[in-house]
Amino acid sequence: MIIQINPDHPQPRLVRRVVESLAQGAVISYPTDTVYGIGCDIFSKSGIERIYQLKDRSRKKPLSFICSDLKDISRYAQLNDNAYRIMRKFLPGPYTFILEATKEVPRIMMSKRRTVGIRIPDNPICLALVKELMHPIITTSANVSDTSPICDPADIDKSLGKVLDLVVDGGALPNVPSTVIDLSGDMPYVVREGKGPVDWLAA
Repeated sequence: MIIQINPDHPQPRLVRRVVESLAQGAVISYPTDTVYGIGCDIFSKSGIERIYQLKDRSRKKPLSFICSDLKDISRYAQLNDNAYRIMRKFLPGPYTFILEATKEVPRIMMSKRRTVGIRIPDNPICLALVKELMHPIITTSANVSDTSPICDPADIDKSLGKVLDLVVDGGALPNVPSTVIDLSGDMPYVVREGKGPVDWLAA
């Protein structure tokens, strides 16, 4: 099922409709500021298992999640002063930051290093969903592992609609992933260059 939501001014009744499904364990596709994501409530173990299955993704590759703001991030990750300054400057934005997890994060979400990937995308729809749900939402690109992300909601519905509960249509997106930066150590480390620029790291 596709639900069209205004990408600039998400309709509250439609946001609530999607969130009601998430609260019941639904797995959905939704727009971010980079590519379309696949996600569920971070506390839905069955939803997380479904995402690993439908993406044919190794359990050794942890999933990232979306928070609503920096205060929300501090509940799920350890933030030193440097990490806080960087994230305050560049979020919301097209970055995934890797941080040391707190005990609030479900174990299934953590890497062996007890780190997690966290995003605050500059996208009104996904931020409205997270705020209404009051929990982080899992985020991973809308595709099967080792294939290109699908960036048109109609194509997502055609390819993955049978294994998703909802597809949130916020318009077509370019196929450019987030930039991934590891902030869990003493110095920021670029894991993957994507939409977010990294020239500020050399400044």
